[in-house]
Amino acid sequence: MAELPGTLLYYLKRSTEFLEKKEIPNPRVDAEWILSDLLNLPRIKLYSQFEMPLGQKEIDLYRERILERSKRKPVAYITGKKGFHKFEYLVTEDVLIPRPETEELVDYLWKGKENLKRNTAGEIQILDLCSGSGCIGLSLAQLLESSIVILSDLSEKAIEVSRRNAEKYNLTEKTSFYVSDLDLALPKELQFDLIVSNPPYIPESEKSEIMPDVLDYEPHMALFVSDFKAFHKRLLSAAKTRLNPGGKLMMETHPLYMDVLELLATELGFVSPKRILDSSKKERFFFAEAPALP
Repeated sequence: MAELPGTLLYYLKRSTEFLEKKEIPNPRVDAEWILSDLLNLPRIKLYSQFEMPLGQKEIDLYRERILERSKRKPVAYITGKKGFHKFEYLVTEDVLIPRPETEELVDYLWKGKENLKRNTAGEIQILDLCSGSGCIGLSLAQLLESSIVILSDLSEKAIEVSRRNAEKYNLTEKTSFYVSDLDLALPKELQFDLIVSNPPYIPESEKSEIMPDVLDYEPHMALFVSDFKAFHKRLLSAAKTRLNPGGKLMMETHPLYMDVLELLATELGFVSPKRILDSSKKERFFFAEAPALP
């Protein structure tokens, strides 16, 4: 196909070449995502619009956003959104970008929904600890019809993002939000059938191993912990106190710290601890239950 100056294909190719020179991984894919968002076109539709001329405003905006990506700013922060499971959530630099691994956590719980306990009203009470964008809790709120979801995060700005995502999907009636250090700000009487969490779990000692796209842009308080064992003991203790008898806990975590989590959970009285592999065969998810009533 002829590459005519001023067309969609022309700027897509120039942008790809520019990102390639800046050693950006997957430069063509990133250039396509940024352009499809700018034009409000599904990415696949770009291929039928290669000869479409771009206006000067579109060209200027596209150059500006490609320049941002060349500085390693993640595409999701440039477009302000990220697909997750069956949904698409708003994201800002105040929240982590939802990951494919976290989708697997949601999928595991969705497929095992018959095993989740319900209260006498037939509802599943869910707590999303360290909720960030709300992608876990809000996805479960939509996938599990009879669910009531509480989202808790230490960051007020993260809670604001999750509120906006709840409004986007008309979930305000079945969700509540708390700016809280774990569960400390939640009403004492709240108990749950399921607690989910993707907490900070990367030891600060591993910062040098993290790619610049993540290290330079994503919120460190949602990524790193100074003391993995101490923080997760607090998290597990809070979860144990808040779970109904037979309630379930599932969390994303560091594959190298599963032994630590299993020992802590057992000491705190959890039963049936289980390690669950992600699609890369890494021990990514930790599952445990509160003891059932005798």
